[in-house]
Amino acid sequence: MKKRLISSESVTEGHPDKICDQISDAILDDLIRQDPNSRVAVETLVTTGSVHIAGEVTTAGYCDVQKIARATLKQIGYTNPEFGIDYEDAGVWSSIHRQSPNIAQGVNSSEEKEQGAGDQGMMYGFACNETPELMPMPIILAHKLAFRLAEVRKSGIISSLGPDGKSQVTIEYEDNKPKRLEAIVIAQQHTKDISEDLLNHYILNSVIYPVCGKEMIDDNTKIHINATGSFIIGGPEGDTGVTGRKIIVDTYGGVGRHGGGAFSGKDPSKVDRSGAYAARYIAKNIVAAGLADKCEVQLSYAIGVAKPVGINVDCFGTNHAPEEKIEEAIFKYFPIKPADIIKHLKLKNPIYLPTASYGHFGRKYTWKNGKELFTWENTDKADLLKKEFAEFLKKD
Repeated sequence: MKKRLISSESVTEGHPDKICDQISDAILDDLIRQDPNSRVAVETLVTTGSVHIAGEVTTAGYCDVQKIARATLKQIGYTNPEFGIDYEDAGVWSSIHRQSPNIAQGVNSSEEKEQGAGDQGMMYGFACNETPELMPMPIILAHKLAFRLAEVRKSGIISSLGPDGKSQVTIEYEDNKPKRLEAIVIAQQHTKDISEDLLNHYILNSVIYPVCGKEMIDDNTKIHINATGSFIIGGPEGDTGVTGRKIIVDTYGGVGRHGGGAFSGKDPSKVDRSGAYAARYIAKNIVAAGLADKCEVQLSYAIGVAKPVGINVDCFGTNHAPEEKIEEAIFKYFPIKPADIIKHLKLKNPIYLPTASYGHFGRKYTWKNGKELFTWENTDKADLLKKEFAEFLKKD
């Protein structure tokens, strides 16, 4: 039996880089809410006591950048100057200008020309059947731990916690199946009035055990909580944050490949975002249909060109139908041109702020009115694929 270890990490919404992702996506949502055709590429940087926002925007709407930045800091929990930045007193600087007309001419659709891709590049989507979410187990558990850290802080279950935190999970696989938890790593910001021993006790019993359970934890599982000792100075005071620096956290935890493009702050005409969402949608439906136990889809684009210049499917030898046939089905059943992706996945909606922490994939959310949020997580094409490949699935 072949054994191997796979690790993935996540961060809480108060991590400096995630603050930036959330501010950038909050600005995007505000503009798309006013003008669904807004072109937005916004970057944020945070450091001690200050927020810097820059980028390119073309829109019929208006965005109060200062107000949104402060509201986002407040929502995260930066309400105390002790944490190095707070929503009331932080300095907020904005430097935003219009999108280049050279880019716009290749992206804007017209009667004569289809909407082209907003940039060149390749995007990856990944899915596997080792969790109900059809995601790798290490990144799912890392996200759930990070989310729980924020939950116990905001609810007061554990007092004296700061907004900044990180999680990491290492899982031992046996014959490509998750077997046990090899290691769990938590780094959680806190105030001076809680001892390390008490903090460790609370995190172990209110975060780690409720999320991971005790089935996969054994006597050999290594658990590290604030391994360097105290973690008092955190957030932007401890580490400068920038939009787009957590792209592996945002996707598959290093298990699936990544094309290199960040998501947050970009409207859906940017295929860095919409192409990655489409690739996940395709890969997830392939696995949900039983065509493969594991699937990675690559889409690649040229700026200003609607049709992908390349599509590649890799099932890592787990496919139950020929990969070339699966590729043919992608062209037949799935949206792969930018305009088609945007329309099918309903991406011209203010849905992006919730994606900016705890991963863009592996979660299904709906608004209070029942409207779908993460449409790329739907498996509505799985039955079509099952029928298309019935002869192969029956033989297998």
